[in-house]
Amino acid sequence: MKLKKSNFILLVHGEPNSVFLEIFFKALKKKIKTPIILISSKKILKLQMKYFNFKKKIRVLDYKKINQYKIDNKSINLININYNQARPFEKISSKSNNFIYQSLMLAFKIIRKHKSINLINGPIVKRTFLQKKYLGITEFISKKFKIKNNAMLIYNKNLSVCPITTHLPLKSVTKKITKKEIYEKTKLINDFYKMNLKKKPKIAILGLNPHCESTHKYNEDEKIIKPATKFLFKKGFNIYGPYPSDTFFIKKNRDDFDVVLGMYHDQVLTPVKTLFEYDAINITLGLPFIRISPDHGPNEQMIGKNLSNPLSLIRAISFLDKN
Repeated sequence: MKLKKSNFILLVHGEPNSVFLEIFFKALKKKIKTPIILISSKKILKLQMKYFNFKKKIRVLDYKKINQYKIDNKSINLININYNQARPFEKISSKSNNFIYQSLMLAFKIIRKHKSINLINGPIVKRTFLQKKYLGITEFISKKFKIKNNAMLIYNKNLSVCPITTHLPLKSVTKKITKKEIYEKTKLINDFYKMNLKKKPKIAILGLNPHCESTHKYNEDEKIIKPATKFLFKKGFNIYGPYPSDTFFIKKNRDDFDVVLGMYHDQVLTPVKTLFEYDAINITLGLPFIRISPDHGPNEQMIGKNLSNPLSLIRAISFLDKN
């Protein structure tokens, strides 16, 4: 999907017992052109502003009248969701599920009404909120918009990665590696880069097995990944491989590519997070709008310490602010 210039960025708090508001306050100190509308709890927002000694006026908006407001970033533009459990910091549990669900559903309602809205959501804990009903938030949001073909792009301007499978146990990965999945993910990546970044991406695809070899009779690298790559290359996609994942990420190899298409979550997310740490964002491809989340979780161990790195949220806002 092409990134449309939005009148504002919709920002959903996510898990209330997380470092999100801390990094949000830090991000607001940067120059941001596009107005931000935060969906959160006024009660918990005021509690954390007091705790972190962050001073800014809160402007409560009626989501039904968004088009009637003149919105800028002089205040925190808030759509309030009542959260009765609000405390400065609590242990993460299913108590916050209703708050998260209401926040997301309201965001989706606003997006459907205002076609060019772009969304950023704060970290959400899968084990408590999704409770094994979905693999991840990517799949949850896609289902709500009846989208079957999606992809998780961990984006950095120097090198991005995309796993064919997302939050699957390793024992289930091989069943999901198909030529169709490789075709669909490659097309989503290619279309996103061409439409939004004005370039045809050079894509490296990784093998599934160590050294792209297998002691079993059935070798997925030879039977699935290599034929799919050849087919896509002949169709005009700038894709090469499969490459062994244990050596691909050394500098002289990775510098030649824009995107790495991997077979499973940790195969590509571990190296990209090691390389860039917080300098990456999670973009969902395939939705009828742009959805981004900072590429980190709630960081329970750091809650309340005022030491969390806001760079990923800053990058997410900047990505939408510049386009």
